[in-house]
Amino acid sequence: MTSFTPPGSSPDIDVDQLLLMLRRKEKTWVDWGMACQQLQKAGYSPQQIFEESGIEPIQQNQIIVAGQVYQNLKDKGAEAACQYFGERRSDILYEFRVLNQVERAAAATLAAEKQLDADDARAIAKAMKEFSRLSETPVGFTDTPGDAMAYRCWYFARQKDDLQERSRLIGQGLKYAHSDSAREQLQQLLSDFSVVKAKEAPRLPFFRLESEEELPRLMPVMGHLPLTLADLKAVPVVEEEEPFGMVQFSGTCAWVPVPGWQVILRAEDPVALLAQVQDLGPDLPRPTEEVLVIIDRDQRQWHEDCYFLVEADGQLQVQWFAEAPEQKLYGQVVLVMRPKRILDENFTKDPWHTDE
Repeated sequence: MTSFTPPGSSPDIDVDQLLLMLRRKEKTWVDWGMACQQLQKAGYSPQQIFEESGIEPIQQNQIIVAGQVYQNLKDKGAEAACQYFGERRSDILYEFRVLNQVERAAAATLAAEKQLDADDARAIAKAMKEFSRLSETPVGFTDTPGDAMAYRCWYFARQKDDLQERSRLIGQGLKYAHSDSAREQLQQLLSDFSVVKAKEAPRLPFFRLESEEELPRLMPVMGHLPLTLADLKAVPVVEEEEPFGMVQFSGTCAWVPVPGWQVILRAEDPVALLAQVQDLGPDLPRPTEEVLVIIDRDQRQWHEDCYFLVEADGQLQVQWFAEAPEQKLYGQVVLVMRPKRILDENFTKDPWHTDE
């Protein structure tokens, strides 16, 4: 018997049987992922499942997500990959979660053929995502997982003047190359030692709030006199959310205060979004923190020194492009604002404190 039965548990599942299967590690990891997902839908938290089964929350998330990728493989008829991953290496399929369903099937098939580990799978997924963003297919390469990885190796090998590192990348690319033409592109680098330096991504325009004058307080506008009591009652209650003083009300929008810097005043159609620093790029400094990204929707002309807001896989992303992209640009990043650092917030609220 289980020690906890959550309220509202689904009558269609046998909770005791699922937990017993998980404790005994019966069947396959695919079944475990399905069981964890069913238990969570029945009201169990990941921590409660861990206490009942011994499967840690992070492992639960891995097998649930990997199970969804595995189902994609079945839907796409990737029989060889399904057979290979049916009883092993959920960590590999977990790395393919960032790909679409067609890409997942192709990547999993390659991973099964070459018996890749998790690090290799992560590199394949990254290469495929980068390859899919190119405006046109590079000469000599095809849109297969192997050629996508081969292109990534070819691209970085051309930038290396260290012959040992250059040879390592060429060898890695040849390991994955799917087409003969991709192999030829890599083999040409064995005799062509010219170095092609890539354009470096420009620095994001970070600013940090430093003074109280740069933190204006936002308040609703009731209207223009003459006004009535009804107008007064219609003013929403303002509740600021840290760290930027964002305001929400019962309508369909929110406001956030932004200092009147020249870069803000010059924006024709500015909009704001909240993000973590690491959401803007994997190589940005840690620790991460929440930032406010200001986008000028009027600026949609590509420039190599700017970042832009684009849509990828149904989500908005901030990206830099070395060359003019074919995908639609929805606005230019004009400012990334960090919150003001406050060492002692209560200290600033005490009116009797004066400067010495």
